Amino acid sequence: MRPARPADVEAVAELRAVVMRPDLERLGRYDEHRVRQRLRDGFSPRHTSIIESAGTFAGGIALRPSEDCLWLEHFYLTPALQGRGLGSAVLRAVLHGTDTSGDLVRLNVLRGSPARRLYERHGFTVETQDAVDVFMVRRQRTGRRGEGTRSHD
Repeated sequence: MRPARPADVEAVAELRAVVMRPDLERLGRYDEHRVRQRLRDGFSPRHTSIIESAGTFAGGIALRPSEDCLWLEHFYLTPALQGRGLGSAVLRAVLHGTDTSGDLVRLNVLRGSPARRLYERHGFTVETQDAVDVFMVRRQRTGRRGEGTRSHD
């Protein structure tokens, strides 16, 4: 992973459109302009990392601070690299940092998205949901794998 630059916005926006299209179409919410523009509007190079594999663009991930937590956003991997452990490796690295700092992490995923299983494997649980989104939370994890989670409060 490397820090994002402002020039990375279009590559990440295009990948977002490709990756999210099946779920957005299933939910009747796909708009080819809006899917890209929402990424552009929320893109913060300062909080984004670019994922590279074999020296080429493979995706992106953002961890945006908010008042009471960090928001995991814009986590997209090139479809050809999905299901090979790269996403888990990236998520493990990012979450190791949040466990060290003690930060609560939140995210939202589209209902029915297979990405939800990835997040659940990494300790996220459902906080709330609506007709489109599932909002998940992950508290600081301590100890060895399988010991559960503990809040840092």
